[in-house]
This record gives sequence, C-alpha cells and structure tokens, in this order.
Amino acid sequence: MEYFDINMDLTAEDKAIRAAAREFASKVMRPISLELDRMTAEEVVADGSPLWEFFRKAYELDFHTILMPEFYGGQGLSPLQIHLVYEEFGWASFGLSVQLAVACFPAYCASMTADDELVDTFVKPFCECRDGSIRGCWGITEPEHGSDVIAVGEDYFSSPDLQGNLQVVQDGEEWVINGQKSAWVSGGTLATHALLHCQMDPSRGFAGNGLCIVPLDMEGVSRGKPLEKIGQRDLNQGEIYFDNVRIPRNWMIAEPDFYVPMLDMILASANLCMAAFSTGLARAALEESLTYTRQRVQGGKPLIKHYVMKQRIFDLFRRVETCRAVSRAAMNLNFNISPPHVEYSLWAKTQCTEMAFKNTHEAIQIWGANGLTKEYIAEKLFRDARATLIEDGNNETLARHGGHILGETYPRRPIDF
Repeated sequence: MEYFDINMDLTAEDKAIRAAAREFASKVMRPISLELDRMTAEEVVADGSPLWEFFRKAYELDFHTILMPEFYGGQGLSPLQIHLVYEEFGWASFGLSVQLAVACFPAYCASMTADDELVDTFVKPFCECRDGSIRGCWGITEPEHGSDVIAVGEDYFSSPDLQGNLQVVQDGEEWVINGQKSAWVSGGTLATHALLHCQMDPSRGFAGNGLCIVPLDMEGVSRGKPLEKIGQRDLNQGEIYFDNVRIPRNWMIAEPDFYVPMLDMILASANLCMAAFSTGLARAALEESLTYTRQRVQGGKPLIKHYVMKQRIFDLFRRVETCRAVSRAAMNLNFNISPPHVEYSLWAKTQCTEMAFKNTHEAIQIWGANGLTKEYIAEKLFRDARATLIEDGNNETLARHGGHILGETYPRRPIDF
C-alpha cells in the first residue's frame, strides 16, 4: 500500500528516489526474498539461485553505491534520501538489505582514507561494477568473540587476556594474516573482498586491533559452509579462514592508535542502516496486519471492526512512526558530521529493532494460528526481526557502549551546521 509520509517537505527528487526504491523492493526484493527463505543455505548461494539475479538488478540500478561518496562514483544521496531507500528495502527483506549494505563496506571504508592507491584498487572498481561481481563483507565477529569486540568502554577491551582469533604480523612491506572469522560474517561465503578486523598488538587486547581490506581470492583464504539459521535466511553468512595470507602494508587502513575512532565511524554507519531497515520491517508488519484484519472475518465481521483490534493496529502504527522519526533524526545527524556522535546511532538501532520486533510479534498474535504457518508472511517477518536484536552488536552491549559514551561526553555542545 502507499504509506503516508508525515514529512511535508519531500522534494520531487526525494519522491522519485523513493518510488524507484519501492518498485525494486516490491517487484524484485520481496519475491526473491520469499523464494530464498524456503531454500537451504547452500542452495541460496548455488549457481542459478535467484540471489544472483537480485545482485545483478541491484547493481544495475546503482543501489550498491548508496553509501558511497559521490566523488568516487556514489549516488550522492542526502541522509533523508538514503533513509527513504533503506526503509523500502527493509520493508521488502531485512536479510537482502543487509546483504547489499555490507557489499560496500570494504570500498566504503577505503574511501575514508582518501589514499589514491586504495581508491583505485577498491573504491572505483566497486562503484563502477554493474553486474554484482564485486561484493564485500564485514569480517568483525569471531568464533570466541562477539559483542566484546565493540565493548570499547569496558576494562577488558584493553586486556591482554582478550586474544583475537585473527592475528596479523608485519613482515617487511607486507602484513601476514592467520586465523579465522566466525560463521556470522554476513556475505562470508560469497564476498570477493573483506573489511577485516584483526589483532595487531595482543598486549593491548582489542585496543590493539587494526582494520584492513583483503581480496578473498588471495592464496591462503578459504571458506566454511553457508550457515543455516532461523531468520534472515536470504542473508548469506559463513566462516572465512586465513592461512599466511599476505597483503601490502598500505591495505591496513587503521592501526591500533586509530582503530577505535574508525570502529566508531563504522559502527555509527552500520547501526543507522539497521535502524532504517527496521523501520521498513516494522512497517511491513503493520501493512500486512492491516490487510489481514480487513479480510479475516470473526464474529460475523472483519477483525478490524472489533474494538480491541483497532487499538492493536494503532499500536503497530505508532511504533512505525516512532521508528521513522528516530532513525531519520539519527541518520541526519551522523551522516552530516565527522566524527559521528555514536550514541545516537546506537539509540536508533536499539530503539528501532526492538519496536520492529514488537510489531512482528504482535502480527503473529493478530494472525492467530495462521501466523504460525508459512502460508503467510507474518512468521518470516518475526524470524527476521528476532535476529536484529543481536545483529551488528546485541542491543545490551550497544546500550552499554552508549552509556559509556554519555558518561564521557554528556552534555554535548550544540552543533553548528
């Protein structure tokens, strides 16, 4: 349905961008997402899978460059326009939305360096790609480490007791990488490049980490099997192994002294994407529930005519509008300043994922027993939403990190744009 936008200042360009995203979301993303959801993890990435059609069509329309700077070939969208697109994508498929977003992460972070060699090697080829053949992943999670990797404010973050599963040592003008990333790396078994978090100085714990870009066709790289999971089954995830993988020295884009600021910039951007996708997911639960209650008859009249159901539908609606207000405000702030105020991205991610989950949970209740069947989309929305409370840092850890930032910086001075 055509969902109303409370922003009365949308330009003709804003509306055209949203319309293009909505068409792609409804005609390409959602049908492919539903098809992939019924496949095994290995079938999702097999030759002939509709996933490859999704990549090809998304790249043809430049949707892979949404976050990329215009100077290097990105679309040059405003924060509001990015949100308009990502909300539509989240409505269609949370998993495919994440898949497309992480595809740009290596190039996105390389563009932050303004290093000509990195730009020529990683950024421009990605922006110019039109067939989906260049795909990135975000290699941060490890078998023995999850959200502790981002727990910057905790004492243990700098403890030598925190030994990473992926280590890197310098050998002349090269870095040598050994270890692995966990099965939760989004795009792990299909990516061509990785934005890789690696431990450079174990004596400093994760404060001794670095950040590098690694083409995954290099000698010594291998992959695990695609991960089977209950939600976001259209999002490929899997392990990546590194056995004496050598990269040039300048492919290490952040060493320990700059690692935490770089981590904050990445985390701020990733969490904003999650918040925008969650807005779309919450909206999908509302729209599908409203359609169902208009059609389903109980007690001799459609469900929507029952007093209690009207209240429940309104609760879904208010969460969507709250998600939209929160995520747009945070995106407008942190995509306009550098360094970002990370706590606002954390606020948006935690708030919006929790409200999206509540909406999908309520949708199951509204459908009743029908909500538990694969005949209807409600159960898929619920499964996808459950993953978001853990994805990109579980919400408890993100809240703790946000509290640490507030303890160090509150109150902030106004920003002069």
